[in-house]
Amino acid sequence: MKNNPSQSTSKKAPLLPTGMLVPFILVTSLFSLWGFANDITNPLVKAFQQIFLVSNAQSSLVQAAFYGGYATMAIPAALFIRRFSYKAGILIGLALYATGAFLTIPAAQNINFDLFLVALYILTFGLAFLETTANPYILTMGDQSTATRRLNMAQAFNPIGSLIGMIVASKYILTNLEVSKFREAQMLAHPEYANMNPGHVDGLITKALETLRDHSADVFTKMQLTDLEIVRTPYVIIGIIITTMFVIFALYKLPSTTHDKKIHLGETLRRIFKNKQYLEGLVAQTFYVAAQIMCWTFVIQYAMGTLKMSAAEAQNHNIIAMIFFCLSRFICTFLLKYISPGQLLKYLGLAAISATLGAIFLPGIAGLYSLLSISICMSLMFPTIYGIALDGMGEDAKIASAGLIFAIVGGCLAPPLQGMIIDAGDWNLGFMTLQAVKASFVLPLICFVVITIFGYRTFKIHQSPSEEIGVPGEDLSRNPVITES
Repeated sequence: MKNNPSQSTSKKAPLLPTGMLVPFILVTSLFSLWGFANDITNPLVKAFQQIFLVSNAQSSLVQAAFYGGYATMAIPAALFIRRFSYKAGILIGLALYATGAFLTIPAAQNINFDLFLVALYILTFGLAFLETTANPYILTMGDQSTATRRLNMAQAFNPIGSLIGMIVASKYILTNLEVSKFREAQMLAHPEYANMNPGHVDGLITKALETLRDHSADVFTKMQLTDLEIVRTPYVIIGIIITTMFVIFALYKLPSTTHDKKIHLGETLRRIFKNKQYLEGLVAQTFYVAAQIMCWTFVIQYAMGTLKMSAAEAQNHNIIAMIFFCLSRFICTFLLKYISPGQLLKYLGLAAISATLGAIFLPGIAGLYSLLSISICMSLMFPTIYGIALDGMGEDAKIASAGLIFAIVGGCLAPPLQGMIIDAGDWNLGFMTLQAVKASFVLPLICFVVITIFGYRTFKIHQSPSEEIGVPGEDLSRNPVITES
């Protein structure tokens, strides 16, 4: 079996076989739910920095906890669905998601930053189960030749949830925070701040908050309680929604696309680790997630630090980036009918490198919009890398998919490192001084170089017409056995 199905076969095969539309819609809805969780959480890095008065590196522990949950639970989730079923994996994922969301209630009541981290950590146990389950399940819902297109279509609904999360963060959380109002009051009380370096101004306002905490502890504590109640509310609402989804999935009989052939874990792992395309995809996915989380998390710091925007105004630009991302994902999904996944990934990687260089070196609003335009380039990277890496793996995808979800650990490790670069101060390059927040985007730049290389190797080597799949075995996604579960 060839790794690159012929165009004629792709045209003949339907995207979804008869009877799979409703299951596809239900499982696709999950993509929006974890998109919401991802992007309502990103702005908390800046919000918690101000509420708890911690450094950029410390506040980035929000992302370390959030994406660390993926790293912890991805492999156990894969072993679970291998032993049981996709439906069981979805139910466990929804239960853990709701549990983490509801844990924000005691975290807010006790003004406990560490408990918030625990809540996010457990919440992403659920997301790891959902992603480890939903992605390979979508791939097996029809013919192998349309698997990547099918996954890209499902993934196209992920940024819709992300966009809703960003809007809630901007219009409800960041706008109403007492620390944001304190910042605005400080700007009005000190008109000289308008002519000062934005990074220096941010430091002065932080010192004013520290003074308030040290000399008026009751006032500061009341401010924290008010702000954490605001942060908590969307998580409680999504917890209720997730609980409702749990009931729907528990009652609905999802078709099972698993094969009745017994799987031997040792043999499966040996095949997986001999598959160069998969291993390179694993590396590329790790760097992609790192780049995505850094670019979306630190848009707020970038806009505040270079253009003196408020946190809410900066988050509005993050919403613009997500709109770019959504539109580009649908366009790029269409382009996959005419361009191979590897070739498209290579072009998107090159464009992302150019946009990141613009974010680093261009001044003012031009630099900000260069940063926002990276989202256009990132739109199809995750599902495309995922589809390439699992191409033709059949039942092995249940275990292999865990590695690709574990790759989300990139989002755990990279943001604290970028936060440390920002905390370290500006870079003197001799011919110019580069603001620390701009310089920190050298990390996403490195990530996009790695992704571009993988796209090139996929197009030239892994998916060339003469290349055979590196993992032997029956292609179970072409003719899945459909039963009720």
